[in-house]
Amino acid sequence: MSAVSSRLPVFPWDKLEPYKKTAVAHPDGIVDLSVGTPVDPVPALIQEALVAAADSPGYPTVWGTKELRDALTGWCGRRLGAVDFAHENVLPVVGSKELVAWLPTQLGLGAGDRVAYPRLAYPTYEVGARLCGAEAVVYDDPTELDPAGLKLLWLNSPSNPTGRVLSKDELTRIVAWAREHGVLVFSDECYLELGWEADPVSVLHPDVCGGSYEGIVAVHSLSKRSNLAGYRAAFAAGDAAVLGELLQIRKHGGMMTAAPVQAATVAALGDDAHVAEQRERYAARRAALRAALEAHGFRIEHSEASLYLWATRDEPCWETVAYLAEKGILVAPGDFYGEAGERFVRVAFTATDERVEAAVKRLG
Repeated sequence: MSAVSSRLPVFPWDKLEPYKKTAVAHPDGIVDLSVGTPVDPVPALIQEALVAAADSPGYPTVWGTKELRDALTGWCGRRLGAVDFAHENVLPVVGSKELVAWLPTQLGLGAGDRVAYPRLAYPTYEVGARLCGAEAVVYDDPTELDPAGLKLLWLNSPSNPTGRVLSKDELTRIVAWAREHGVLVFSDECYLELGWEADPVSVLHPDVCGGSYEGIVAVHSLSKRSNLAGYRAAFAAGDAAVLGELLQIRKHGGMMTAAPVQAATVAALGDDAHVAEQRERYAARRAALRAALEAHGFRIEHSEASLYLWATRDEPCWETVAYLAEKGILVAPGDFYGEAGERFVRVAFTATDERVEAAVKRLG
């Protein structure tokens, strides 16, 4: 066997285990703010849709049911401002991480091709490039990249880990540059509905893309907005030619969203009330943690959107991780997301109200 895993970096979360043991030993238990995983219940209407579709003995299709595609196109129009959206403009996927990791391979990229992503970024962008043997390239401003050999440009707004939001003008400029140079843009917008001090805009908005989806695809997930991380429900939307090619490949690969999950997705995208309720929960947790961290001497940068606070005490990130672990609080070191994060930690506010209150008390 060829060791494909040898192309990949060390799985970063394994490095946190010693600090997790320290935090677990706290008399009042661990407050785990290291991973942005939902902890609140799946909304009842989504659970009911899943159960109602549980008797699904046949194979689902990769493209999904007509009802699912209707829900995806309708939501993109209503929430993202996309115009003239057809079924050919959407593609369900088995969670957004799967798409991010395997997209370069499915696009046929390999040695000699370049994949670019933000200098501070979700590690799976790099993993996707490495899996297919392409060169991974980081940027501060993508329009300053050499476009030669650049086949895929990842945008991420709102950002994981920093919570930074690209403005409409920035997105418009980047999309125009990419089109000029024939570079395919995939925009990871999984936190778009979690803007706090900014109103995130999609690359599919007509003010950004000019009403044409040529060369651009947005990636969205229901994990955060609807507490569906365990369902693996996500989709890509945009350039019909790109998505049509991916659909053919994914049919051969059997990359099918489970039929009950498709039905649950339809219910989730058709209801805004549960999203607003969840936003209120996160807003309260965010406000409490931010105030406690700042009072404790931390500085918060960006963090205008997403489920994280990008925090620093102006010291190496692992010193901060160790310091907080002694208080029973586990956070993610900033260097998980690139060398530029070596003096920051990422603090998720996805813990329960009780655990957030415990963290605030310990920092007080």
